[in-house]
Amino acid sequence: MTLLETIDAYVDWRRAHGAKFITSARVLHQFCAHVGGDRNCDAVSKAEVLGFLAGNRALTRTRAKRYGALAGFYRYAISRGHVVRSPLPTPDEEPREPRSAPPYVFSRDELQRLFEAVDTCQRRSTQLDAATLRMLLLLLYGAGLRFGEARRLTFDDVDLDDAVLTIRDSKFFKNRLVPVGMHLAEALRSHAATRRERPLPKGMASTFLANRDGTPLATSTVQRAFAKVIETAGIRHDTDDGRRPPCPHSLRHAAAVHRLEAWYRQGADVQRLLPALSTWLGHANLDGTRVYLSMTPELLHQASVRFERYVEGDNHE
Repeated sequence: MTLLETIDAYVDWRRAHGAKFITSARVLHQFCAHVGGDRNCDAVSKAEVLGFLAGNRALTRTRAKRYGALAGFYRYAISRGHVVRSPLPTPDEEPREPRSAPPYVFSRDELQRLFEAVDTCQRRSTQLDAATLRMLLLLLYGAGLRFGEARRLTFDDVDLDDAVLTIRDSKFFKNRLVPVGMHLAEALRSHAATRRERPLPKGMASTFLANRDGTPLATSTVQRAFAKVIETAGIRHDTDDGRRPPCPHSLRHAAAVHRLEAWYRQGADVQRLLPALSTWLGHANLDGTRVYLSMTPELLHQASVRFERYVEGDNHE
């Protein structure tokens, strides 16, 4: 089989096993275009692989993603007898992947200023009004949703009677139910009443969050509006502190961190509750949750207090 035929077979195989496999498929087809897809699958040299991995820019996380996509492909190709050995460099030969910058985690004071700024920023908006933007931000923080999950919510997905959201086709290809608290549930009911007065092009399958004309929210529109809100709220990001700039997804990080802080203050068994937090966030396992657990000063303080209590307890036994 040619390289292109083998790559196409591998992509079909991964998707047949439930993976969306969009980004990795794109990487593999880029690799195919780089080295030539009409050649024998076993004819690609290590030098050609290194040339593709290196690209034309300085080392970034892109290289690690390319390496991971190719490693999976060559494991498949070897198992099917299309390749005798992998031309990839060994993991030890690869440069270390750059560390990700820690996410921005809003303080509670910043959150209050952020929500207060929404009305000011969107007062003259012709599409994304203040109430809809506020509802979106409340879902990101109050329900810990990803932006795409909130954006895709339909009326059918929002159970106002039982205060439960149905999140469909999430990042890990599964549906999940997210119960919401009393205050968020009330905000959802209020928003639903307003939303029903706007066009519902697909009936109850129409998006729960929409522009004034009933069309779904556009990512670029939300990003521009959020940047204005951040500026109006006076939330300045110090680029020297190593954190990523604040963005809508930062609200999901804040939701996870603030939940941890609350558990520590309550004296709860945090280790036992972590799987519940992972399920709430829609992660397949705890590894996916670790990225959200940034150590804020408050979280460090609560962890320190817990440790001191533990030590004092040992001393009294």
